[in-house]
Amino acid sequence: MQDTKNTFIDGEVTQALPNTMFRVTTGDGRVILASLKGSLRRNWVRIFPGDRVKVEMTPYDEERGRIVQKYQK
Repeated sequence: MQDTKNTFIDGEVTQALPNTMFRVTTGDGRVILASLKGSLRRNWVRIFPGDRVKVEMTPYDEERGRIVQKYQK
């Protein structure tokens, strides 16, 4: 099993960009650029500004992330 040191952060989508990229504001005030996880793309999950999401971030880049879950309203 792979040992990952990725962190998961909750945030809110503030802007939808081309190519399924999004600006996400995290709980601590950072603004990051996030893309969709492959399974969310395959299942046609719609993400709009104002949606609450869970973002996975690697320790290598603090300004980019991957949206892994959309929370229900």
